[in-house]
Parts: sequence; C-alpha cells; structure tokens
Amino acid sequence: MSTESNPVQEPVIDTADDRRPVQNNGKRKRMISVVTTVLVVVLIVFTLLWQFVFAMRERTDDAYVGGTQVTLTSQIPGTVVAVLAEEHQLVNAGQVLAMLDAIDAQTTLDKASSALALSVRQFRQVNEQARQFDAAVVSRRLDLLRAKEDLKHREPLAANEAIAMEELRHAREAVSQAEAALQQAEHQSRAAHALVDGSNVRNNPSVLQAKQVFIDAWLALQRTSIIAPISGHVAQKALQPGQHVQPGQSLLSIIPLGTVWVDANFKENQLRNLRIGQPVEVKSDLYGNDSIFHGKVSGIAAGTGAAFALLPAQNASGNWIKVIQRVPVRITLDQKEVEQHPLRVGLSTEVTVDTHDRSGAVLPPIAGSGFKAETSVYALDLSQAESQADAIIAKQL
Repeated sequence: MSTESNPVQEPVIDTADDRRPVQNNGKRKRMISVVTTVLVVVLIVFTLLWQFVFAMRERTDDAYVGGTQVTLTSQIPGTVVAVLAEEHQLVNAGQVLAMLDAIDAQTTLDKASSALALSVRQFRQVNEQARQFDAAVVSRRLDLLRAKEDLKHREPLAANEAIAMEELRHAREAVSQAEAALQQAEHQSRAAHALVDGSNVRNNPSVLQAKQVFIDAWLALQRTSIIAPISGHVAQKALQPGQHVQPGQSLLSIIPLGTVWVDANFKENQLRNLRIGQPVEVKSDLYGNDSIFHGKVSGIAAGTGAAFALLPAQNASGNWIKVIQRVPVRITLDQKEVEQHPLRVGLSTEVTVDTHDRSGAVLPPIAGSGFKAETSVYALDLSQAESQADAIIAKQL
C-alpha cells in the first residue's frame, strides 16, 4: 500500500482589493485639488472683476427719459375759431397751430391807423400855425412901432396945447394895446413852436406815440395766430374751436423728441465716484438689449429730490427714520443714436456709469456753460409793423 502525499496549497492574496482604497484616495485628492483650484481661480477672477470692473461702475434703474416741454399759451384774450394741429402731430417752428377771432383786433388796428394819420396831419397843422404866429409877431411889432411913433409926434403938440389931452391919452393907450398884442402873439408863437421845434414829422413825440399805438394794435392782430415757437410733437392739447382763452392759459405742449436726456437718481453713497464727463451706457425698457444708448454725465443736481419736493420732508421730528436719499444726475445722450431709436419723455431706463476716470469735476468748473435756448419766430413782427406805420406816415406827407 503506497501512501501518496498531497501537496500543500498556498493561500492566494488578491492585490486588486488592496489597490482600490489607494486609487480612491488618489482620485479624491485630485478632485479636491481641482475644485480648490477652480474656486481659487474663480475667487481671483471675481476679485479682479470687482477691483477693475464692478467697483469702477455705478448702476441704477431709477432713471427716466426727460425732455424739453414747451407750454404754449395765448398772448391775447380771444375766442378760438380754428385748431390746425392734432395730438402727437409733428409741427415745425413758426407753423400756425390755432387761430383766434380777429375782428376786434382788426377794428383796433383800423382805429390806430386813422389816429396815426391824424397825428401826422395835426403836426403839419401845428407847424403851419407856428409860422402863422411868427408872421403875427412881426405884424404886432410893426403896430407897436407905429403906435410909438404916433405917440412921439403927439407929445410935443400936447405940450404946446396944439392937440387935446384926450388925443394924447388915446395915443398912449394905443401903444399899450400894441405891446399887449405883441406879447400875446409871441406867447402863441412859442406855444406852437413847443410842439414842433427840434423835430420833424417822423420823430415828433405825438406822431411817435400814435405810431407805437399802431404797432401794438398790429402785433395784437398778428397774435391772433398762435404759432409754434419750436419744432416738436404736440402733447397735452386742451384747445377746441369756440373756446375762449386768456393770456397765460395753457393750450398745448410741444416736445422736441430729438433733444431728450436721462435723469438718473443715484443713491447718495454712489455719488463719491461720479464725475462730470464720465461715459455712460443707457438701456431703455422700450428697446431692451437690442439698443444700448451712449452718453456722458453732464451735471449733478445741487440737492436731493426730497429737498426740491413740493412738500420737503421735516426730519426734525420724533419719529424720524433714516432713508437713503437720491440725487438726480443728468445724462446727455448721443443724438445720432436717439434719432435712430427715438425715445419718449418719461420712459424707464437703466443707467451704468463708467467711473474709471475720476479726474473730472464734481461741479461745473466755471459759471455759465454758454447754453442758450431761443426762438426767432417772433423776431420779424416789430420790423413789419414799423414798415407799415412808416408807410402810413409817408402817405400823409
């Protein structure tokens, strides 16, 4: 019987299970390292963005489009007989928008024209009277000289009793009467010359006064036509035919949409970095991101909105609560962009000011910027009136 020896089997060690924890720890460390690196990079990028971008901007959505609003009123009282403009219509400077009843104004002008012509004729009459009184003075002087010569001849005769004393007394009375007549003629002459001396018919005070009355009446007739002082769109029209209007009464408004701006109300703690001239980006709710307007800071208000309110806040009270105030900042827009994408007064906008350049002034450095708003639609009235008045004067001559 043979005995077989069984070989001894050695235990098998699984190295894969031993490597798995090591590999998992390596992956976890790499993930942690990657996440940490990403967080650090994000933090650095955010810090850089904040330092060089976000910290250099001031933004507010409390901003609205503003514009010039010209309220048109009548310069004279009258009744509206025609309205020649509609709401939202574009009108040009000098365009007639409404007409007032011109009957009374035309009647007044006719009276003034007649009074001007009469004043010219009266000047000519007084001038001729002055010459007439001058001739009377010469005649009275001759009468006085003749009376004195007559008295001189009678005095020796009366001394020799060649004539009666009554005749001498009559001669002396004739001299006194001649002297009185001469004085009267001289006073009349001076009175007549006081109205005409040192002037001609064109600069005589009475003629000039009548001419001014004519010009006033002519202007009143022209003002029966209510014209647009500037070009723009009609708004707030409160004018109908048959309506009686008074001077200063609001009839309609004209808004030139080509010269709008933005008033952005920044918090008081946002003003420290704002300067005049800084570039601005404006996004309107009307166009959204499709159209970004560009402009610059043109001015910062001298006070907060609450300070200029109709009823300013009374902070000296027992229930006072601090509220962050806002200050209006005027933003001037690029007019070419406004022409391409028109804005309306009162639209909401979002304003972002780039404050990288802080070398500008907080307030305008000099008094007066040369800004001037004017209209020339009324400038020709006076010259035309004067030309018509001169024509009336020339006709009477």
